[in-house]
Amino acid sequence: MVSEQQVKEKLEDVKDPEFDINIVDMGLVYEVNVEDEDVHILMTLTTRGCPFHGIFEEVINQELSELEGIGEIEVELTFDPPWTMEKMTDEGRNKMGAVPGHGMGF
Repeated sequence: MVSEQQVKEKLEDVKDPEFDINIVDMGLVYEVNVEDEDVHILMTLTTRGCPFHGIFEEVINQELSELEGIGEIEVELTFDPPWTMEKMTDEGRNKMGAVPGHGMGF
């Protein structure tokens, strides 16, 4: 059976195309639950109008399907609570500061 930790590690391979920072360090992943072989991911986007939701879901499914013992993958989108830069990891903030035009003064 796949573990929540294995899923989280694979999610670090999924990058936000706008910032080139993985979705875990961006703070977009709120919860990962594994029950038997099925995975449920609760996540958000940086904004409600973000056009990348379909891309994220497709890439998440692609990455997680590489794990042995994976069943159904459900990606649930929420905006409660809304994403803020405070949800980012320290590594994500450091990378964000290095993105041209996105120096956030952390």
